[in-house]
Amino acid sequence: MDALYDDLLRLERELGVVPANNEFEGGRTVRIYNLLAHGKLYEGIPVHPNVLPIIEGVLDRGCLVSSLSSISIGPGETAQPIHSDDILIPLTKPHVPIICNSMWALTDFTEENGATRVVPGSHVRESPQYGRHYDSIPAEMPRGSVLVWPGSLWHGGGANRTGQRRVGIAMNYCAGYIRQQENQQLGIPREVVRGFSPRLRELVGYGIYKGLIGHIEKRSPAALLDEDDQSKVVWDR
Repeated sequence: MDALYDDLLRLERELGVVPANNEFEGGRTVRIYNLLAHGKLYEGIPVHPNVLPIIEGVLDRGCLVSSLSSISIGPGETAQPIHSDDILIPLTKPHVPIICNSMWALTDFTEENGATRVVPGSHVRESPQYGRHYDSIPAEMPRGSVLVWPGSLWHGGGANRTGQRRVGIAMNYCAGYIRQQENQQLGIPREVVRGFSPRLRELVGYGIYKGLIGHIEKRSPAALLDEDDQSKVVWDR
């Protein structure tokens, strides 16, 4: 936890990251995106043995990394509008899970410092009306905890009424048959991906879902990393 916390501060300084100053991302919240491109320290997060099996149980083993970013809610930040993470996906609800996200607490998450707020049971309802008030509860948890939720659940970052940052890492996944929120194949240099573990390579998109979706001339994108890759599409098995 300490190493991640300290490295996020380093990236914030070196990259010159400042709040986006919009209603969704916040005016006092620092977000650093595409963390897998910024150091090996982050490579263990998507494949963590205590978390990834839960995600696979919700989506399936063909799931993908949708985005990996940090969210540091600063003192004085107001509550984020309640939303669902699949709000832009044009599917009638309820539907099968296509997104499953997680929040890693690098500091304690309390109601006072901006713990993620959730609306229990909302994952089976239509998407919320953006900007409208909804009753919610804080997902309070101690540093080192991980909150996991399906993409249809209504939620939002809380207001920070303390003098300290609330720091978390948003590790988000999607089904292997929909588009990732961050373009992992273009956003992460190929020479960096070559250093990933085989499972992490698959998770960022260097594989084929169900032996078909994502192939390149009937070959897996993994062949771009390893010329000896012998993966076959479903028709040739």
